Amino acid sequence: MSDMEETMMLGVEGIKKTILHGGTGDIPRFITGAKVTFHFRTQLCDDERTVIDDSKVVGTPMEMVIGNMFKLEIWETLLSSMRIGEVAEFFCDTIHTGLYPIVAKSMRRIAEGKDPVDWHIHTCGMANMFAYHSLGYNDLDELMKEPQPLYFVLELIKVQQPSEYNRESWALNDEERIKVVPVLHGQGNKLYKAGRYQEATLKYKEAIVCIKNVQTKEKAWEVPWLKLEKMANTLTLNYCQCLLRMEEYYEVIEHTSDIVNQHPGAVKAFYLRGKAHMEVWNEAEARQDFSRVLDLDPGMKKAVKRDLAVLNMRMEEKNQEDKHKYKGMF
Repeated sequence: MSDMEETMMLGVEGIKKTILHGGTGDIPRFITGAKVTFHFRTQLCDDERTVIDDSKVVGTPMEMVIGNMFKLEIWETLLSSMRIGEVAEFFCDTIHTGLYPIVAKSMRRIAEGKDPVDWHIHTCGMANMFAYHSLGYNDLDELMKEPQPLYFVLELIKVQQPSEYNRESWALNDEERIKVVPVLHGQGNKLYKAGRYQEATLKYKEAIVCIKNVQTKEKAWEVPWLKLEKMANTLTLNYCQCLLRMEEYYEVIEHTSDIVNQHPGAVKAFYLRGKAHMEVWNEAEARQDFSRVLDLDPGMKKAVKRDLAVLNMRMEEKNQEDKHKYKGMF
């Protein structure tokens, strides 16, 4: 029997494997935390074998961490039957493909340069996964409505053991997540100082996601939860400082308002919100926030005085402009 025809059952219900190209060496060790790099092509079981996703077209192979929640369960099973360099086709029955549309959505968003982070925050519970009415891709919506068997053609490129690479934060356990927060925080600060605000926001955001992931397991408003909340707020305010530089004033107002609603003593939140209000001509709100800052921390007097001077000057200029504008109208 040639390689091509060699069909094997993997000892798992509803899977057929056909090796298209043999790999080399022994089957690697697929232990928890190992990082697997592979190409994949997903095809429908119709006459045309319609291709719905292809990592080679995207141009970058898929990376997956064994034991990690954000992935298709069945891929671990399939990959762990392969050797390095092997190309194999797997027929997978509907019982294994139900979550494919969700995973594919995340992968497509990454490939399009969009942010899958929102996805990570919201899909901790399986129930939330099904809360999406539309995934934003018609073909995936179809599959979601009516799951069907799929073909996966996989090519195993490499397997790195946990000690051989830097793990991304969402592949870590809680203890490791908390350890990685100060590292990300430091990287964010460095980028901020270098004026690379967009990149800094990504570091802060990743750190916030780590904290929030751990925080969901603590009881709200108890000591461990509050410690994490404080860390998250500090990072959110750093994130807001980047947004101010990026002129995303309304987003700053939104995040800082969330913080002061929960924590009315957060001086820096009031201060950044005041600055954002000032930029969008909300004079009364800006003055109110600055006066809260002075109530909470008289040491901020110098900075606030400077900002108020700028605000007064701007309002004066605006009034002059308005007078000019309406002069001809009456």
